[in-house]
This record gives sequence, C-alpha cells and structure tokens, in this order.
Amino acid sequence: MGEVAIAATGPVSLGAGRALARAGGNAVDAAVAAALAAMATEPGIVSLGGGAFVSVWAPGEDPVVVDGNVEMPGRGLPPEAFGRGVRQVHTDYGGGVTMFVGHGSVATPGAAAACEHAVARFGRAPWAEAVAPAADACRAGYVVGGAAGRYLGFVAGSLFGPDPEAHALVTRRDGSPLRAGEVATNGALADLLDLLGREGSALLSTGEVGRAMVEDMARHEGLVTAADLTAHRPLEREPVRRTVGEWDLAVNPPPSVGGPMLAAMLGELARRGDYGWSDVLAIQTAVLRYRLAVHDVATDLDAAGHALLAAVDRHGLAGLPTSASTAHVSAVDTDGLACAVTMSAGYGAGVTVPGTGLLLNNALGEPELNRLGLHALAPGTRMASNMAPTTGRTDDGRVIAVGSPGADRITTALMQVLGQGCLHGADLQAAVDAPRLHVRFDDAGRPVVEHESDPAITAAVREAGLAATDHGSVSMYFGGVGAAYRREDGTVLAAGDPRREAAVEVVPGPAGAGG
Repeated sequence: MGEVAIAATGPVSLGAGRALARAGGNAVDAAVAAALAAMATEPGIVSLGGGAFVSVWAPGEDPVVVDGNVEMPGRGLPPEAFGRGVRQVHTDYGGGVTMFVGHGSVATPGAAAACEHAVARFGRAPWAEAVAPAADACRAGYVVGGAAGRYLGFVAGSLFGPDPEAHALVTRRDGSPLRAGEVATNGALADLLDLLGREGSALLSTGEVGRAMVEDMARHEGLVTAADLTAHRPLEREPVRRTVGEWDLAVNPPPSVGGPMLAAMLGELARRGDYGWSDVLAIQTAVLRYRLAVHDVATDLDAAGHALLAAVDRHGLAGLPTSASTAHVSAVDTDGLACAVTMSAGYGAGVTVPGTGLLLNNALGEPELNRLGLHALAPGTRMASNMAPTTGRTDDGRVIAVGSPGADRITTALMQVLGQGCLHGADLQAAVDAPRLHVRFDDAGRPVVEHESDPAITAAVREAGLAATDHGSVSMYFGGVGAAYRREDGTVLAAGDPRREAAVEVVPGPAGAGG
C-alpha cells in the first residue's frame, strides 16, 4: 500500500485518517475514519445524528455517490402530529439565523449507515477499525476546534440549554460555552461508538440506540418513528458528470440541490473557457436566481435537478427560468482511489438520544432547506442538501477528491476552486487560497455580491452595478475547501483552506506493504 493524501477538518479528524492509512487502509478507509472522528468531536458543527454523502471513484470503475442524507420522518403518524415539537431560536451566528429546533426538528439520520456502506463496498479495513479512532478521541479527550468554539459561543445556552445532557456536552462545568483549544470528553458517545464498531450502523436504527431514540421522540412530539429508522437505507446514486477542461468531474446528483447547481456552474465555466470575474458573477447570479425561484420550492427535487441540468445542456444559462453547518473530508491514494465525504447535522436540534452523548440534527428546522414550510414534505422524502462532494479524473492519471462546508456557499466555493484548477491550470493550493465571491439574494430578490478583498473582483462588481459587501482578505463565510490530489506520476498531495482549520497530510502506508 502506498501513500494516502488526506484533507481533514482538524487534528482529531486527521489523526483518525492517519491511523487507518498507517494500518494499511486505502483512501476510503482514511476518509471515513476522519469523517466519523469529526462527527464525534465537533459538537454543534456535525454529528453522527445527521446525514452524509460519500463520493467514491475507484480506478477502472464508474464513480458512485453513497447517499446517506437525512429523510423526512413521520411514517404512521396521524396528521395532527405534524407541525409540533419545535421551538424557535434566533442567533446572530452567520449574520443572523432564525431556525426551528427541538425533537420536532429532527430528520431521520443516515450518516453512519452511508459510511459503513462505503467501507464495506470500497475499503480494506474492518468497520470496527474505522470507528475506533473516534471512540478513542471521545474517551481520552479532544481539543475543541475553532469552528465549533465560535458556533457554541453563540448558541450554547439558547439552543442546547433546555436539554441538560446536550448542554453538558457543549459547556464547561460552570455552564459557560466550550472555547476553541479547550479539551472536552464524551464518555457516553465513546461507549456508543464501541458498540457501533461491533454491531454496525443497525445499532442506530433497529438496535438499542434506535429504539431509545424512537421512545424519546414519542415523549417529546418528535416525528421519527421505528418505521422511519427501519426504512432508511444508504442509496448508491450515479453522479452527474461534467467535462471541465481535461477533467471528467463527478458531482452529487439530484435530489441533492448543491450538486446540480455546481454542475450547472461548472458546465457554463467550461463553455466560456478563459473566463474572468464578470463571468463568475453572471453565472452565479443566473444559477442561484433559478434556485431561489424554482428549485428551492420544488416538491420533486429529483425532477427539478434533472430539469435544470437538461435546460443548461441545451441552451446554456439562457435556458434557465428567471422567475449551518457542514464539514468535509477528502482523501486520494497512490492507487488512484478518490473519496470525498461531506456531512451535516444542520444547526443542531439541541437534543440528544438520552444517555448516549449523541447529538441530533435539526434538518427539518433549517430555513434555507425548508422553503415549503415546516413538516411540509411527505414522510420518506430525502431532504434537500447543499452538500456537493466531488471526485474527478483525467486521462493521464490525475485524480482529485474535493468538497467544502458552508451552506449555500459550498457550490460557489467549489465552482471557483475547480474552475481555477481545471480551466486555468492553477496549482491546487493556489486555487484553494484564491479570493472568492458569492452572490446572494436579499429579501426583495435583488442580487448582492459577498466577496473577499481583491481589486479585480471590486472592478467586476462595479461594472455589473451590483450592491456588494467586502469581507476582508480571508473569511470563513466562503467555506473551507479540502482537496486531495494524485499527480500523473502517482505522487499525492493535499490542500487545506486557510478560511477554516486546515489539517492535511500525506500518510505513508505500513512499511513493506505493496502498492
């Protein structure tokens, strides 16, 4: 076994991936171990009680996306059960967010099952070995990362306060929020992870933890039922493919929202070829206006995503009608296996499964993913997602795995990084470091350009006559791209984003192991 390049979320996540690579695991083993460790040790940012997509492209095979995203729960419940079990929380985090939290905001989780499926299908390591580093970190203690520390500073009391167990996981002994750099433990979750390694992800659905979750949901007007947990399965989906320069890129397919938006943006960049900042502005404005007006209020996300892609393929941008939190891990090995994992628990429901240390998602209460309203979807519907883990290959042997956190900025961050790398030939780290912009729409439907400080961006915004906000030279607002890369000669490298904690490493396999 050769080397594995890993772009992780922080030191704990990187350490988990390193352990699997040194033990002979491949890129999928390393990426999944790193993702599991992130979900166990970044409270408020991600959680095993959320959803995940695992994008894998093995050499000589077609790319695959393992969809473990959350689903709308409520199978078997009467109509009067819906619209209850939530409370509203407002936070100044991220410029101001009002969300629904509590048991009624929890969607059926699928992250652990997707990770287990990916390891069984593409990995080399036993599932228990992939889970073990996360358990060890929870038991021995982990350093609170900057992203978690910032978020908890805003919401430790308002979001997590009503649930004593949840509140204890995100605060010190005196009740004040955990801060970046402090050491925290989660012994209950460590015990759960030990069981997860032995029993598999069924523990969280039909097993002991799943049953405890269903009982707690019933007591607090939550919607997740035993039927929901039993029915949820990881799904293998065929990615959307786009040719961008010399690259064949595989992006998250519908019903994901992020994947089709990214594919549309990349396709238009490729069509324009030698593009500039004015092109980036025009493409983002057109695609994101379509999303706001059409895709975000669609009742069939699968059909809406394919309709978008078909319209852009036929007519370019003229074919478009004009009416919290995530984390990402990438890994590539010298054999050419690529794995990109993006995971999310929303802003967090502020509740746990009692006695387990497992924090739950609030995907039903995220305003940007529920434009149709609270509990409006049919039970069993896969939820909307901005997540867009991406893999890619070239004919001469180059391979990439890339993704980002950052809500609706995921797609625009990846558009710019991949555009720079695939069309402008930029070095991977230079493409990640380059200044970014993001077009958002205000309450009146007018485009506003959020951007990092750069004279060329400022000139393009002025020429377009758009309102704008300059966020300075480097801002976490614009995501946190992590990428792993294999060169033509088989050497591997990783690039991390200065906008978030960047933990990257090229890890050698065990001494004497073959390639």
